[in-house]
Amino acid sequence: MKIDAKTPPRCFTVKGAGLEDVLCDCAHIRLEPNEQVTFITPNGAEYDVARKSWGYYATPSTNGRLKSFNFRTALVRASTGRFFVMLVETDKIESFLAYLTADKQALVCWLDDEKDLARLSAAFQE
Repeated sequence: MKIDAKTPPRCFTVKGAGLEDVLCDCAHIRLEPNEQVTFITPNGAEYDVARKSWGYYATPSTNGRLKSFNFRTALVRASTGRFFVMLVETDKIESFLAYLTADKQALVCWLDDEKDLARLSAAFQE
């Protein structure tokens, strides 16, 4: 693993359909196959990204490990038609839904909900 910290971070403005915010790019991390990094929230919840020879596991299992760390996994459609996978701390769902409304984004489904996952799975097996 190689970490290139950006000091100072490169900060830039991002504009959504209803919100504008400043993000700061703090580091670049290069992983070799079968290496993993874990991001930890202030309350101890963990989110892993793992490198494989073919690419990345972008998330741990949505209906297993993420759920056990009190994350909900959302598939979101922006007003531009682009889709995003977002991890939402379960005690911040109201804030997340308010963010989606303010930025004109739509929750497509929860990727940790067994009914939604069953419907998605069935839709692609046809």
